[in-house]
Amino acid sequence: MKKILALMALLISPLVAAGADMSHGANNFYTSNQVTMQKVTFKNQYQMTVAGNLLVPKNLDRNVQHAAIVVGHPMGAVKEQSANLYATKMAEQGFVTLSIDLSFWGESEGQPRNAVSPDIYTEDFSAAVDFLRSQPFVDKERVGAIGICGSGSFVISAAKIDPRIRAIATVSMYDMGAANRNGLRHAVSVEDRKAAIAAAVAQRDAEFAGGAISYTSGTVHQLDEDTHPIQREFYDFYRTPRGEFTPASSSPQLTTHPTLTSNVKFMNFYPLSDIETISPRPMLFITGETAHSREFSEEAYRLAGQPKELLVVPGAGHVDLYDRVGLIPFDKLTAFFKQNLGAN
Repeated sequence: MKKILALMALLISPLVAAGADMSHGANNFYTSNQVTMQKVTFKNQYQMTVAGNLLVPKNLDRNVQHAAIVVGHPMGAVKEQSANLYATKMAEQGFVTLSIDLSFWGESEGQPRNAVSPDIYTEDFSAAVDFLRSQPFVDKERVGAIGICGSGSFVISAAKIDPRIRAIATVSMYDMGAANRNGLRHAVSVEDRKAAIAAAVAQRDAEFAGGAISYTSGTVHQLDEDTHPIQREFYDFYRTPRGEFTPASSSPQLTTHPTLTSNVKFMNFYPLSDIETISPRPMLFITGETAHSREFSEEAYRLAGQPKELLVVPGAGHVDLYDRVGLIPFDKLTAFFKQNLGAN
């Protein structure tokens, strides 16, 4: 895994040094006096409890049914990191929104903590749709979804088999399957991939014999002169007051780190396969002009059926679109969902 990350680092130019870079209105923990937020829980089809925050405009007429949006957080993050921000901003525009913790992360159930299960992550989005459709003030036929970073691939996976998701937007989308199989710009060789798999199965043997759980990848906890540029970008969000958040179910040293033995499950995850079958439901792919992940949004756009749109945000990198409200195109997201779910 270290070799994979090192290869990824060579593909982009150096980023800014460490520090809480609050430029462009970075405001991950944004709250609004126009919106109420309520903690909720519901079961997915595996009977695991999924935790979320239900955000409702204060002036919402609950005697009328409204459009709703489920929002998923970046891979390895929790709903308090980026997802709540998007859910709050879209609630200000009149939508009922639900930010969720994927299973094994945050306040949602799942053991061991930080396990990778693309199938269950996908199911969590459909379970969130179940929950939203059960609310008397939500129109069952007007539910959409936003997936940020890794959740962009999970929401695509969900939409392929859940036509109740009527409109889909991804932001800084990571195809978590391709990222693990191939790395950025296919910099990871088959030999690298086999080495990562070998390390995972060796750790399975160790844990089956009673050894401690091992964790992998994720964001570094300190910087040095050799820290690669992508890690610096993530560090500035996850390891500084800009976006740092440690759920009660975790520890600071485990946030963003999936279990080593489960991370290889992404090798079998192909979210963009058959993406064209989502058509004619609309899809919007948002990526940053300088985002190291841009290739994933461009590939998804290339493969998707109509109607579809690719929006490249000038001057934005991958993590910039997590929380920099001066760069995030909330106006475009609002227009997209009002057009395709109907204005409230």
